[in-house]
Amino acid sequence: MTTAREIMTSGTECIGADESVLDAAKKMKDLGVGALPICGTDNKLKGMLTDRDVVVKVLGAGKDPAEVKAGELAQGEAVTIGADDDADEILRTMTQHKVRRLPVIDGHDLVGMVAQADVARALPDPKVGDLLEALSTD
Repeated sequence: MTTAREIMTSGTECIGADESVLDAAKKMKDLGVGALPICGTDNKLKGMLTDRDVVVKVLGAGKDPAEVKAGELAQGEAVTIGADDDADEILRTMTQHKVRRLPVIDGHDLVGMVAQADVARALPDPKVGDLLEALSTD
């Protein structure tokens, strides 16, 4: 069975919890990504920051992205997947938590990211269809 390690994008970069949302937005632009893991000073994962968070929770709320810290937008414990977890577990986790991206953890270290597109490339169409349907419903 295909594992997270086999389909993930490695070299995932974090935004520091103490860095500004403006810095995060610039990093997203430079990396060509729509989400960044938020890491604390202990280098542990604190949450995820998405481009939608920037628009809705910062800009849409009239806040200054240079003043808001990325860590302020981390909501509870981040949903992750283990590097050696199989594709069925990835699908279950994405579907259960309605997330399109999963940080991949090996022990306590962030080693990559599995996105919905990675799953679509790696798995049979019926399973991908079920995931897309689950993520598309409210």
